[in-house]
Amino acid sequence: MDFGLSEEQEMLKTMARDFLEKECPKAVVREMVDNEKGYPPQLWRQMAELGWMGLIVPEKHGGSGGSFLDLAVLLEEMGRALLPGPFFSTVVLGALPLMLAGTEAQKNELLPRIASGEIILTLALTEPGGQYDASGIEASAAHDGADYVVAGTKLFVPNAHVADYLICAVRTARGGSPEEGITLLLVEGKAASCTVLKTIDGSKLCEVLLEKVRVPAANLIGEEGKGWPLIEAILQRAAVAQCSEMVGGAQQVLDMTVAYAKDRQQFGRPIGSFQAVQHHCANMLMDVDGSRFITYQAAWMISEGIPCAREAAIAKAWVSEAYRRVTALGHQIHGGIGFCLDHDMPLYYKRAKALESTFGDADFHRETVAREIGM
Repeated sequence: MDFGLSEEQEMLKTMARDFLEKECPKAVVREMVDNEKGYPPQLWRQMAELGWMGLIVPEKHGGSGGSFLDLAVLLEEMGRALLPGPFFSTVVLGALPLMLAGTEAQKNELLPRIASGEIILTLALTEPGGQYDASGIEASAAHDGADYVVAGTKLFVPNAHVADYLICAVRTARGGSPEEGITLLLVEGKAASCTVLKTIDGSKLCEVLLEKVRVPAANLIGEEGKGWPLIEAILQRAAVAQCSEMVGGAQQVLDMTVAYAKDRQQFGRPIGSFQAVQHHCANMLMDVDGSRFITYQAAWMISEGIPCAREAAIAKAWVSEAYRRVTALGHQIHGGIGFCLDHDMPLYYKRAKALESTFGDADFHRETVAREIGM
């Protein structure tokens, strides 16, 4: 079996790594933690010029027409570099829902602007309960003439403070099950009140207040009251995309830990010559390679249109914990220097911890796996 990337994907990977090493060093990552926007606008423009925002956008809408697997390759390099900013929220949480269920008018208006880097999008899904299931959605939308009137609070919304549009999950009706009556609406960012929350890794998650916000009926995405299957499809893709980022971060931790173990001298020899350190590095490699294989399997299945609820859940459940394990072992091998704030290790550990529960933690996805095998 050939698990290798195509020539075009290898070129994308190499180009992305070279660009991010030059334009997004760790000094930029640290700077963006305290930056109001959370990303450098110049870097955003450069990424748009490279065509990254339009990588998976169809050619007729100004993109490159790439596959989800192509996106996974790019996201792995972004995770390796700890890229700050709204790329994930715009492309994965914004463009993909529009591509899956948007009207032709919505696609024609918004996808070219996403591909060019003109606008930023995000998904407003979770609420104060922090749940990723349908029962957690309580924000409401009621008809008022030709508009919807939206009211409620959304929590942990990525980059909402800089978003031009928010795709909001709201409840338009009460049904026999929590999944009934959920609708997705495109809300203008300026209509919402956003507060940036303090996070462990400095990423910009927001509390979003929607106080009787009027939304035109034309901003409905998909069918009214039948939005939950679309949300499930978005969450599945977001989880796998996040795994790609985590694989990139874990690979970088492994690389710099192995290099340190070969160089650091103790008792007159490199610490990498000690069996305990060798076994730690071997365990890290097994976690990284295992994570990469299951992530790319799920990404390939999404690209091919093959149902992969089980594979996506397995990937997120495993990679969430594997990334944290890899960073923890990296800290052990680096010793005290790895806990200094000017070292890169704390950046990766904090990112691993932050992403562990995003789009569902390991236990959440184990429940999905259990259901998929009939339990």
